[in-house]
Amino acid sequence: MTMTETVTEQKGKQKTVPIEEQFLAADLDEVAKMQESAKTDDFKADIVWRNVLLFVALHFGALVGLYQLIFVAKWATVGFTLFGWIFSGLGITAGAHRLWAHRSYKARWPARLILMIANSMAFQNDVIEWARDHRCHHKWTDTAADPHNTNRGMFFSHMGWLLVRKHPEIRRRGAKLDLSDLFNDPILRFQRRFYLPLVAVCCFVVPTAIPVYLWGENALVSFYTAAIFRYCFSLHLTWLINSAAHRFGYRPYDASISPVESLWTAIGALGEGGHNYHHTFPQDYRTSEYSLSANWTKLIIDVFAAMGWVYDRKVVAEEIIARQKAKQENEHHHHH
Repeated sequence: MTMTETVTEQKGKQKTVPIEEQFLAADLDEVAKMQESAKTDDFKADIVWRNVLLFVALHFGALVGLYQLIFVAKWATVGFTLFGWIFSGLGITAGAHRLWAHRSYKARWPARLILMIANSMAFQNDVIEWARDHRCHHKWTDTAADPHNTNRGMFFSHMGWLLVRKHPEIRRRGAKLDLSDLFNDPILRFQRRFYLPLVAVCCFVVPTAIPVYLWGENALVSFYTAAIFRYCFSLHLTWLINSAAHRFGYRPYDASISPVESLWTAIGALGEGGHNYHHTFPQDYRTSEYSLSANWTKLIIDVFAAMGWVYDRKVVAEEIIARQKAKQENEHHHHH
């Protein structure tokens, strides 16, 4: 009996996947070639002024919302704003990221529907587009085909990438990716077709209306806190995974790549901060070895699994993880 079989039988519902067979493993040869050709690339990005103005307005509104959250809003509104951040965040972490971009587990339609609604509340592009960008990011990390290439600076990888036109390499390489699994999901096709009305309702109208109708919050206060501030706050926590989680932390699984482990970003992004682990083992649905207290997304996926809504959660065998860490430690001692 192989190690893989043992784990599958013991865990019952979790499948282990060897590293090289994982979906979205980085294309290291291509990455090396592209980093070499980047040295002669004279691409200058055009600023998209409409996006700049929208983000300035959003951040101004978020500051108003922060003031109201601290000094004006009712306690129920403060709690509801926090709930909105977690719920919409799960639409990115459990939905667009772990389920759809990485296929690290499978979900029945009730879970997919809830995650699609949560994702529409997060308003970070529809899942198909988000997953395509994210697949580019994993296959060609830190190259011109990575939408938030860290080699273009901290601000660029955080939010600057959304303020300029995309590098043509992203379109060229992105067009080669197989997205048929995403287009075959009727829930994702529905979201893509009705994306703007869904965002208007899920991200702005409903979060504003609930505090007004349920506990008599002032409509403007509700709009600036539960909708605008919550949206802006959750954007930055997602962006930190593109910026800070490629800079500040340690690399126990693979020292040769830019992503790092960081407990702070794990907590802020509902469990997505084990980024060195995640780029080393991209199809592990846990995305890190952090416990549930720092990985709320795993907790929710496991709850869905207990309800029968989620199945086929993929994990990497403990011995493979241990071997990978030992290899990095040996190499580290070798160099020092």
